[in-house]
Amino acid sequence: MADNSFSDGVSSDSLEAAKNASNTEKLTDQVMQNPQVLAALQERLDNVSHTPSSYIETLPKAVKRRINALKQLQVKCAHIEAKFYEEVHDLERKYAALYQPLFDKRREFITGDVEPTDAESEWHSESEEEDKLAGDMKNKVVVAEKEAATAEEPNPKGIPEFWFTIFRNVDMLSELVQEYDEPILKHLQDIKVKFSDPGQPMSFVLEFHFEPNDYFTNSVLTKTYKMKSEPDKADPFSFEGPEIVDCDGCTIDWKKGKNVTVKTIKKKQKHKGRGTVRTITKQVPNDSFFNFFSPLKASGDGESLDEDSEFTLASDFEIGHFFRERIVPRAVLYFTGEAIEDDDNFEEGEEGEEEELEGDEEGDDEDDAEINPKKEPSQPSECKQQ
Repeated sequence: MADNSFSDGVSSDSLEAAKNASNTEKLTDQVMQNPQVLAALQERLDNVSHTPSSYIETLPKAVKRRINALKQLQVKCAHIEAKFYEEVHDLERKYAALYQPLFDKRREFITGDVEPTDAESEWHSESEEEDKLAGDMKNKVVVAEKEAATAEEPNPKGIPEFWFTIFRNVDMLSELVQEYDEPILKHLQDIKVKFSDPGQPMSFVLEFHFEPNDYFTNSVLTKTYKMKSEPDKADPFSFEGPEIVDCDGCTIDWKKGKNVTVKTIKKKQKHKGRGTVRTITKQVPNDSFFNFFSPLKASGDGESLDEDSEFTLASDFEIGHFFRERIVPRAVLYFTGEAIEDDDNFEEGEEGEEEELEGDEEGDDEDDAEINPKKEPSQPSECKQQ
């Protein structure tokens, strides 16, 4: 009796398994007959089989050996490229000396120490119609202008709030400026870029020159950006030119009660035993543009920074680079807003070009090479480096 029951059980399980297998085969046949499914499977197979790494793995050892030799050559190319950027940097330093007299005169006009001559202040409008209209009206109003100019039109010294206006115009900078920073930045008279001496490690210094004010005693605040122009030993193929790797600020000698980088808060404390309450004051960090001169330090001991710190440091490097490459050389155009409009138009053009290239399926792909040389500093005596 037991044997019959056992046989019946085995037979029942076998029938169920056979039935399930039959259903699975039918479903598989139906799926494999679907053209869309087959195409999707084939695409996945193609992607797997045609990845560069998988292709390299299929090559004979002799070919792999030659590829390794090519990589050796590529590393040597990277080191030559690093030397190229060092020479570009030297060339930038040379031309910076030629620009400086013009920048010095710019400062004199901005501060009002020197008044430009009529020839120096002449500027022709790009619009011929406006020029013609101005010419037609000139003779009619010249007498009235001379009579009213002295009495009605103010004539402030230099160009008031020149650099502060640039801070307001440029989003990257205005985001850093708090309301209580504004009165201080109105005393900013000049921003300079100084390069390190020949033979010194590649770097540059931003100098912020202030007139005497009620906030701090420094006449110059500095920010030093240290750079590297050599391939990484662990990943030499990632080299794309010089990069900022660290930065140093300086100590701001704040006058009493004028430090905008900290704020004083009051906090109540209760004594555990007696239950009495006392109020204490405490200074805590405060958002301010002038925190720019107390930057985070890049990790140099192999310790990794947290994500927020890495973002802050990367933003700092970007701002320093923007001051050096755009703001200082083209200050007047950021004051008038013309450079900002040019930047916006350039970005739109880049996007349009990308769309056009994507639509041209038969076009050749080309790699864009961008020279991004970095500069170097001399340390002014007015500011104590941190």
